[in-house]
Amino acid sequence: MQIKWWRPDLYMKNTPVRQVRSQVIKTIRYYFDHRGFQEVDTPYLQVAPSDEIHLKCFQTGDYYLHTSPELSMKKLLVAGEEKIYQICHAYRDEPVSSTHAPEFTMLEWYRTHTDYSAMMRDTVNIVRACAKRCDVKQLQHNNRTCDPFKRWQKLTVAQAFKKYAGVNLWAKDLRKEAERIGIQCSDNDTWEDIFFRIMLNCVEYKLGDGVPTILCEYPTQLGALARQKPTDSRVCERFEVYACGVELCNAFSELTDPVEQRMRFKSNYAERKRIYGWDDPMDEDFLQALEYGMPEASGNALGVDRLIMLISGTEKLNNTVWVPCKKR
Repeated sequence: MQIKWWRPDLYMKNTPVRQVRSQVIKTIRYYFDHRGFQEVDTPYLQVAPSDEIHLKCFQTGDYYLHTSPELSMKKLLVAGEEKIYQICHAYRDEPVSSTHAPEFTMLEWYRTHTDYSAMMRDTVNIVRACAKRCDVKQLQHNNRTCDPFKRWQKLTVAQAFKKYAGVNLWAKDLRKEAERIGIQCSDNDTWEDIFFRIMLNCVEYKLGDGVPTILCEYPTQLGALARQKPTDSRVCERFEVYACGVELCNAFSELTDPVEQRMRFKSNYAERKRIYGWDDPMDEDFLQALEYGMPEASGNALGVDRLIMLISGTEKLNNTVWVPCKKR
């Protein structure tokens, strides 16, 4: 299969979107460099794929293109780094859409001796700084707007399910809750399948109207690398930010227990094999690093192209990034 990369509109000099991209990346670097962070550069080729159940990697020979630099950067925390960030390309073998490209730009950063509340503050500051640098007062997408300079909305996942879907997330039978609001479920659907069906159909697209939404405290089984919340074992210390219905980032307080991490990896890999038939190796180097000892930390992964899309007001992600197109 031949691939066509040429996009004349993206190569034109000084297009508005290219100007926004340049300013956003400069602002991100300025933010971290002036707060004592070390910029790092980790390998794109990995010996193991992502641990996420439904995330498909690109494979090349015996290696996988990383879906994020997460595990490599956490190894650096074990080695003694305390505040690090990276702006890199990441790769996910998923269909091209208005908000996804198979190759995209990711910002990922970590702070040791902090929890996910530090990531919330960083995210608010970064989004506001980028919008201010580009002289933009509101983020825009699909005729929707939100003001990043106003106080951001903060909701737990359970609160969002109740507010936007009328569903009790902690009901004894989530299937009955879904069917009550008209969402059909099959006998083979797991609890997670039903959760995501409600999330996608009733909740996600409503988030981030008027102001960005910090959606936090995800169910523990949906945070493979996140620490369980000490005061509520049902949830983990994980949050995502939404603006105009678009997911912008995914952050959490990091799980540092090697025994618990291995158990979660095994569970996810077994479920992925059951659903997709994939029989992938685990990143044993990462698990060994946890056994050596990783400090308490928090981390965040933010989609730079999506932020550029929201700041520039363009409707599709492929207006901000090169997307490979099949040659006709």
